[in-house]
Amino acid sequence: MKHAVLVHGFASKSEYYNPDYPSLSNCHWFPWLQKQLLMHEIAAQTPEIPRVYELNYNSWVRELERYDIGPHTQLVGHSCGGGFLVRWLSEHKAVHVGRVVLVAPWLGPTFEDVTRLKPQVDAFFHFAIDSLLAGRTERLVVFNSDDDHPAIQQSVQTLGAHVRGLDVREFHGYGHFCLGDKMKSEEFPELLHELIG
Repeated sequence: MKHAVLVHGFASKSEYYNPDYPSLSNCHWFPWLQKQLLMHEIAAQTPEIPRVYELNYNSWVRELERYDIGPHTQLVGHSCGGGFLVRWLSEHKAVHVGRVVLVAPWLGPTFEDVTRLKPQVDAFFHFAIDSLLAGRTERLVVFNSDDDHPAIQQSVQTLGAHVRGLDVREFHGYGHFCLGDKMKSEEFPELLHELIG
């Protein structure tokens, strides 16, 4: 049976501990997508990375590797979660997976609000991108919006320059693909179609 692992992105310490802000695995389009995949007979999991604001790569690895990752696994990563998947797959060259969708992937160019975390950001993204990465997936797709942060645009360009067989889908006006940003709905039919189409 197919299954999917949906990996959320980064949050600041104040967001992480804000009781009015949902956990990252339960915000934006994650709950909707998980439910839709379940209705399509794809068991979907959304692991919660503990203390995500510290950007400890080993914590992310520990949470992902709780699952049996293989050819039957679809992977979705949003923002830092997308960058994490690029690193994990680049470092695990023996692993073959199903479809991989990187939504607004971030590979480490620093946003102003994480400048104080530069050492952690540099360590988290200290790796070589495997240029043959797409060949070990059923399909590797990047979702990019034309009005996302410059750091995301730079990350998408880096992936396009280094990964053979990468498919980049361009969107207009989706921002960083966040509910409070430019997406006005928690539904994300384009992403669902990419995973089940």
